[in-house]
Amino acid sequence: MAATGSGRRREGLGSGFRAQLASTGLANLADGVFVTLAPLVALTLTSSPAQIALLTAAGWLPWLVFGLAAGVVIDRVDRRRVQVLALGVRAAVLGVVAVLGLGGGLSMPLLLAIALLYGVTEVFADLGATSIVPDLVPAENLPAANGRLIGVQQVANAFLGSPLAGVLVVLGAGAGFGTSAALAALAALTLAVGLRGDFRRAVTGTPARPLAQVREGLAFLVRHPVIRPLVIAGGVINLASTAYFAVFVLWAVGPDSAIGLTASQFPLLTLGLALGAVAGSVVVEGVQRRLGETRTMIGALVISVLLMLVPVLWPNGWAVAAAFALVGVTNTVGNVITQSMRQRLVPGELLGRVGGASRTLAFGLMPVGAVLGGVVAEHLGLAATFYAAVAVALLACGYLARSLRRPGAQDAAEPASTAVTV
Repeated sequence: MAATGSGRRREGLGSGFRAQLASTGLANLADGVFVTLAPLVALTLTSSPAQIALLTAAGWLPWLVFGLAAGVVIDRVDRRRVQVLALGVRAAVLGVVAVLGLGGGLSMPLLLAIALLYGVTEVFADLGATSIVPDLVPAENLPAANGRLIGVQQVANAFLGSPLAGVLVVLGAGAGFGTSAALAALAALTLAVGLRGDFRRAVTGTPARPLAQVREGLAFLVRHPVIRPLVIAGGVINLASTAYFAVFVLWAVGPDSAIGLTASQFPLLTLGLALGAVAGSVVVEGVQRRLGETRTMIGALVISVLLMLVPVLWPNGWAVAAAFALVGVTNTVGNVITQSMRQRLVPGELLGRVGGASRTLAFGLMPVGAVLGGVVAEHLGLAATFYAAVAVALLACGYLARSLRRPGAQDAAEPASTAVTV
């Protein structure tokens, strides 16, 4: 049964989706500033790869701890209000950090605590945003809607947020974190004013106890021949990529680094990523129609992983920026397809719980990857971390390709299929 807010859904994407899209853009602009600024500020406090990696781990740890519980919450309450509340709390947390930054009171333990709190708000805001999309647009428009959302996320994060952080780092941590706080508050306000209605799912036939609801979501995930391998492969790829990027700043920034960028130049590397993401969001529908859903997704993932070798084999700023542009294309294509598949195959009343269970594994392994990346880099060097990450990610791609070729998975993944029931 659809949420009451979906009753106003129109052909096309509609005004409700545009409000969600605008809020997503503002929230991700705040993300881009925070995620880029935090490690640059950390570099002024420590040069340890392990401590730098812990900052990334702290940001992703809430998915491991709160992902399942957040999925239950998303399926029980208004998904719009969850986002507004999470973004409001995020703005308040960042406002406190901005005041401390202005007073010179930042430290590594404090940065780790802030990254942890920020991650908690991300769990609820992200799950709410993903689960509400099928209530805003018709099923046939999910690829278009997700393409726009992911494109806006990448543009706001990398094309706008990261360079903005490069400017703000010159002005000081207080200005940077204060800007991120203001953007998060504006994202909450945009959603609160621009999207009207009650976006909660009916709970008819749903177990009343939260633990039973968690089990229902997990059971669906484990039994589904498409969702299960997607989640497992995604979790392993995320572990590997987080291990890679948790220490990448040390490879790229500083006079003794391989690439040799300054702190203000580092965010410019991600401009290519954002441009590629825009291109990916535009071409994904056409490429998918031409090559097929599964083939396009697997190919995009493999190419994206192989491109991670470029900064190691050719540590040149221009070459890395070009590689990141292609990563932006392939990542966006793969993400749009996987997200649309999940929204199509999972019943609407289970989207929060299945999404929470999926991301508990897919995102919960990311802090593990960050810690592993820091440990390996500390003892074997940065290059060893990068090569190992690429090897592990390629193995995950092979597992996914093999799993989706099985007859049961091929039947379940058919684009024309209806939502699978438990």
